Amino acid sequence: MTQTYDHIVVGGGAAGCVAAARLVKAGRRTLLLEAGHSHHHPLLDMPPGIFKMINGSKFMRYHRTEPQAHLDGRVHEISQGNVLGGGTSVNAQVYMRGRSADYDEWDEMLRGNNAGVRWNWQAVLPHFTGMEGNNRLGGQLHGIEGPLLVSDPGHIDDVSRWFVQTVQGLGLPYNHDFNGPSQRGVGFYQFMNRRGKRSSAAYAFIEPLTNDPKLTLKLNCTVNRLLIENGRATGVVYSDASGAEHTTYADADVIVSSGALISPKLLMLSGIGPADALAGCGIACVADLPGVGENLIDHPEVPIIATANGPYGYFRQGQGWRMIRNGLHFKLFGTGTILSAGVEAGAFVNPADPDGEPTIQAFCVPHVYLDRDILTLVENTYGLTVTTVVVKPKSRGFVRLRSADPKDMPVVSPNLLKHPDDMRDMISGQRYFLQAFQTKPLADRVKAIAVPSQDDLSDEALAKHCKRFVKTNYHPAGTCRMGADSDRMAVLDAAMRVRGIDNLRVADMSACPNINAGNTAAPAMMLGDRCADFILEAA
Repeated sequence: MTQTYDHIVVGGGAAGCVAAARLVKAGRRTLLLEAGHSHHHPLLDMPPGIFKMINGSKFMRYHRTEPQAHLDGRVHEISQGNVLGGGTSVNAQVYMRGRSADYDEWDEMLRGNNAGVRWNWQAVLPHFTGMEGNNRLGGQLHGIEGPLLVSDPGHIDDVSRWFVQTVQGLGLPYNHDFNGPSQRGVGFYQFMNRRGKRSSAAYAFIEPLTNDPKLTLKLNCTVNRLLIENGRATGVVYSDASGAEHTTYADADVIVSSGALISPKLLMLSGIGPADALAGCGIACVADLPGVGENLIDHPEVPIIATANGPYGYFRQGQGWRMIRNGLHFKLFGTGTILSAGVEAGAFVNPADPDGEPTIQAFCVPHVYLDRDILTLVENTYGLTVTTVVVKPKSRGFVRLRSADPKDMPVVSPNLLKHPDDMRDMISGQRYFLQAFQTKPLADRVKAIAVPSQDDLSDEALAKHCKRFVKTNYHPAGTCRMGADSDRMAVLDAAMRVRGIDNLRVADMSACPNINAGNTAAPAMMLGDRCADFILEAA
């Protein structure tokens, strides 16, 4: 029997969970289809648990990039959540909204749109604060009663404290709130958890609606294509876990919230995208939108790794007797290292213009962070890793169809550090934090800087280091972007509607005209909340 809903939300990630919850609370019969798994798993719940799975887990989907010519042919992976809650169920839980200028920039890029919608800071701030339940901060910039629980780190390692003190010694001010009036400074992040349990979009927004008959949640269901009839989205065709195909319909809007790598793929599989590319895959074009899949933006990150001269940080805290001790400590007293997400401190800095808007975000990780590219270069011992991230990259990549088969992963080319300004900023960020490793009190605990090699720190050598080790900060965005009505490459209008197709919207980070400065989970949830607002206002 064919079912019909008021709305279908395709993708139960950060934005999809919020959009679905808002619609259900407004009395709309809503189907939420998620290709991944349930978010109920003890390792997902606890703050550092994901480090047990990061190199291989059913809760992740791994996209291998095309060979990157500008990185000497490197192929690297972009992992995305394959679970209800999306990235908010598998990330390091950092709560970061970006700076007000990010959204004023969006507003300027959408100036004069026919929808009459504003995207400036004043327009988006109520969506952030309405969702937020902060345990320390309040006032005009923070919510205290929202379902998304935001907290200070439950445990702070000494290495993180030394990092914060050291960077202050370099002249960067202490910042008690990176979501406050200014990002600039060094300090401790806030996180989406409370008392040792993750506060994901799944827990915050979907879990309270478990028994609401207006919400139908289906996991392990992959949408193969959207149904478009006479220029209107009417439903979806999806496959369940057994591979059986189903068709279901929506009386009102279909919302695509599958993330910046899958949302454009789904649009193109449905005949929405560049006509020539669709024809090459044998797909009939129903809306010629050349911007679908273009404008892929991601935050590039590059590590600096040092070994320590003493037993500092989180080395082997998740192994053997240490793991048992830490688990008992948490169970008996509710304290200890399990309350840490593995990263507590960070910084925003502009090395070239200390008083200017930050160009670099840094994360201090109190252990030697080893991936496949670094295993042979660094001893697996006590140490620390500082990653430097270009927060407003100019490089742009793309997402394209590999074929008309929905099972095929899309072609992904992020082009990290391809723009020379991004490489320049990354090198300046590396130099700045290399200086931190050689400044007290951190310097007193460093045995040796292992990566990058200290034998040659010229611009050329650091560029080679960046090319070898740059990877995603797990923040792909921009591939179905909103834009002004005069912008032919804009996929969406300012109300997140797909141009040329009625009753179809995209609500996830692919909708961003440009990426925000900082982590992207909170902006994704804001986009889901705002999309639901547009739908309810229109009704």
